Amino acid sequence: MGALDNKVAVITGAGRGIGRGMALLFAREGAKVVVNDPGVSTDGSGHDNGPADQVAAEIKAAGGSVVANYDSVATADGGEAIVKAALDAFGRVDILVNNAGILRDRMIFNMTEEDWDAVIGIHLKGHFNCTKPASIIMRQQRYGRIINMSSTSGIIGNPGQANYGAAKSGIAGFTRVVAKDLGRYGVTCNAIAPGAATRLTATVPDASRELRARAGISGAAANRAPSGPPPLREPEYVAPMAGYLASDDAWNINGQIFHVAGGMVGLAHHPTPMRTLWKPAMWTLDELCETVPRQLLGGIPNPAPPPPDLEIPGRPAIASGGAA
Repeated sequence: MGALDNKVAVITGAGRGIGRGMALLFAREGAKVVVNDPGVSTDGSGHDNGPADQVAAEIKAAGGSVVANYDSVATADGGEAIVKAALDAFGRVDILVNNAGILRDRMIFNMTEEDWDAVIGIHLKGHFNCTKPASIIMRQQRYGRIINMSSTSGIIGNPGQANYGAAKSGIAGFTRVVAKDLGRYGVTCNAIAPGAATRLTATVPDASRELRARAGISGAAANRAPSGPPPLREPEYVAPMAGYLASDDAWNINGQIFHVAGGMVGLAHHPTPMRTLWKPAMWTLDELCETVPRQLLGGIPNPAPPPPDLEIPGRPAIASGGAA
């Protein structure tokens, strides 16, 4: 018996990459799968039934139960149609994996409104558009597993990804709230921040990669094992953790965010005050100018400091010997 026997799973963006890996694993574990993918390019343009059909064919060839769906998560009608595909084919929805995504990387001063809206629409709004109708079904049946896809871009930050990072950070907050909305009904909601080499990561401009490397926040560094070389980053490596979170064994795991890359699985720490300043009165500006750098931020580096030759008001002068 598989860990997901007779469960019905809807997986968006399942035609390639991480979504494909999850669809194949879920089917091997006994789930009936809706493979959703409109087959768009990495920037969200175009349409192709091929990717969803190919994954569905693989699952059928292995003896699994599957239907393909080509709706977009970017609209409420699309989200409802995706969930309805599971109800029409299998009569219920037990698992929703919100995985569909696109990239339109630009530095913030070059980003267009269209770039912003397209990425927010697929990622953040797309999570809502599918979760809303699925949550109604799961609440009624008093059972469900929702697995969202966040990112280190939203948790830590990557240059050139203001739209993507904002969406992925929003998804982290969305996950925590949905978990509290639905936990009383036997429904869990968790998120994965994956690290994997996919066609999306292949589109990241070289300039952005260089900026991230200089800032020490490359994808590899953010998902590096405690010691030794970076873990393997094939997209299939993300699927087992998603399968676990979708299983009955994970009934009491709710509202959590997990970093998953290669052989590494990490639990993210929820954003809470790391250090605190307090006084029994209103702070003055002079007090904060003195106390914040020394006590609140002491020893914490600027993630993107200006170059040393740039004249910055307020920066201490650099002596000729190199000492500040």
